Amino acid sequence: MARGRAVRRFRRARFGGPLGGRTDRGALSIFVAMCAGAVVLAIALVVDAGGKLRLAEQVDGYAQEAARVGGQQLDEAALLQGQGYKVKRAYVEEAANSYLKLYGLSAHRVEFLDDGATVVITVQADFRPIMLGDLANVKVTGKGRATLVHGVKEAETD
Repeated sequence: MARGRAVRRFRRARFGGPLGGRTDRGALSIFVAMCAGAVVLAIALVVDAGGKLRLAEQVDGYAQEAARVGGQQLDEAALLQGQGYKVKRAYVEEAANSYLKLYGLSAHRVEFLDDGATVVITVQADFRPIMLGDLANVKVTGKGRATLVHGVKEAETD
């Protein structure tokens, strides 16, 4: 027994305290866990921001192509009557939506500029983040513009 007391006294003297002098035990584990959580959050932000940018680029492309398709819907009656080249407004939205339907989208807004010679299509898509869940659900908007050009024989120079 005396030896046991002596060993305990020696340990207290050498390592200090009843816990053997290790009062900060586990502090590094908490720090590593906090850093790992921050790294995972940063990776999630990068992945989801990249996905949103990719979707925005795709929606812009779809809107541009839908505007091009809509811009090809010539008003033949106006052309034959000598009123110039114009698009038939009734068919533009239908043609744009039939193109966008291939990708599960629809035209959010259809505008006509320059007396019907320019078509502007606005498309919206829902972005569902992969890693952040419902924290970053947003709508991504893309705009496409197509101008009806006819009789071009050479490139325009500014």
